[in-house]
Amino acid sequence: MRPTTAAPSRTRLGLAVAAASVLVLAGCSAGESVDVDGGTGSTEFIAAIGGEPDQFDPQSTSSYFSFQVLENIFDTLVEPDENLSMQPALAESWTVSDDQLTWTFTLREGVTFHDGSEFTSEDVLYSYNRIIDDELANAWRFAAITDITAPDDLTVVIEVASPTPNLLANLGGFKGMAIVNEENVESGDIQSAPVGTGPFVFESYAAGDSIELSSNPDYWDGAPAIDGVTFRFLSEGTTALTALEVGEIQWTDSIPAQNIASLGDTEGITLGQTGSNDYWYLALNQARAPFDDVRVRQAIAYAIDRDAIAQAAWQGAATVNQLAIPESSSWYVEYDGYSTDPERAQELLAEAGVSDLSLEIMVASDYPETVTAAQVMESQLAEAGIGLEIRTLDFGTWLDEQNSGNFDMLLMGWLGNLDPDDFYYAQHYSSGGFNVQGYSNAEVDSLLDAGRVETDEATRYDIYAEAATIIADEASYIYLYNPDVVQAWSDTVSGYEVRGDAAIRFRDVTLNE
Repeated sequence: MRPTTAAPSRTRLGLAVAAASVLVLAGCSAGESVDVDGGTGSTEFIAAIGGEPDQFDPQSTSSYFSFQVLENIFDTLVEPDENLSMQPALAESWTVSDDQLTWTFTLREGVTFHDGSEFTSEDVLYSYNRIIDDELANAWRFAAITDITAPDDLTVVIEVASPTPNLLANLGGFKGMAIVNEENVESGDIQSAPVGTGPFVFESYAAGDSIELSSNPDYWDGAPAIDGVTFRFLSEGTTALTALEVGEIQWTDSIPAQNIASLGDTEGITLGQTGSNDYWYLALNQARAPFDDVRVRQAIAYAIDRDAIAQAAWQGAATVNQLAIPESSSWYVEYDGYSTDPERAQELLAEAGVSDLSLEIMVASDYPETVTAAQVMESQLAEAGIGLEIRTLDFGTWLDEQNSGNFDMLLMGWLGNLDPDDFYYAQHYSSGGFNVQGYSNAEVDSLLDAGRVETDEATRYDIYAEAATIIADEASYIYLYNPDVVQAWSDTVSGYEVRGDAAIRFRDVTLNE
């Protein structure tokens, strides 16, 4: 998950971010009439997700549950296609100067927000200025930018201090960078009724239950074929699957790992499964002794059995990896620095002068796989003489505790990464906004700075390979695996595609009788 980020205050720039969180309404069977706007006979698409968003403001949230919904409400300047290549969105085209320091974006004409107001370059400026000036979660993505201007209503010009090969990924990689409506934000209404330019319009939210969206008839890419989406939050996977099988919902990603293999043979259900750019990891709080000693962190890396953890948590739907970037990516680097070796773990602890080590691991009940993984690790660490206590929290509380530094070790994942910078900079740069573990290495900082401005792809690959190796060697994160994206939907659904970035897009969905 993406923890809350704070970046240094900067000169006022301009552009936008937005994303909100919501979830889902219950009680309708497949194809049942749902009255969204007073009409009758509409068919509502019902999706079940595994947890409830922590908030509706996309620029502030770091919850995947929030972004699952916000993906359908907001737009970004550019966006990744199904191959994770950046494509036009609110910006229909862009050019880059010969010196690669000036990016000029031409915006779509005739786009409106859900409240009927016109979308212009000023909305982009407001959105990005808000992220930078208020030091919101993604302010670090603007580090290279020196100025943003709007020469006219349909043009945005971004100046960068040095070539920035990851700029498009920073601006459109996920809906945390969505363009927001100034009035919606300044009035505070974004917290209860977010307004975007996306394919669906926010209608209502029932805390602890659901959220309703209706189709946006004026969407710039064409109105969705379905009349709306109701998101229900069902953290219990067996409940979600039962609802899918009996037709109460049409889609879910709340799927117990033990059901994945058999689900593909279930009549009337389509199983979607693909490798992802996500990674799951352990992080030890280096502000607390003895975790500030690299040997203690390495000891834990040797004490665990990643294969057993992945099998228990994902039942084969994950690929063990000791670095962040998956094998499917052109940025993948081979690394096998750690084997499962309890004796080596004990030797390292002895070298560090640590005996009778006991620690607490923080996991989230909204992500049952983290609880399962922790239970497996408890017995593994015991073989190395390390005691482990499992602390299970709801995800909102988990985030608060993480951001407060109130943990020994945590287990979580980073979702929707594209560029190598996404995998490493914010998490491991000394002043990185998501570096909650407190890792600091001047050589890594230098490499990550260099990777941000290097335009030769081969050289850039080598830079990130070196940085990633040091990060793993020093156990800033103890990487575990890359999970598959696993989702299931009714055979009455057409036009849906499971994506490697785990973005949930329902704008092309149709329902068949």
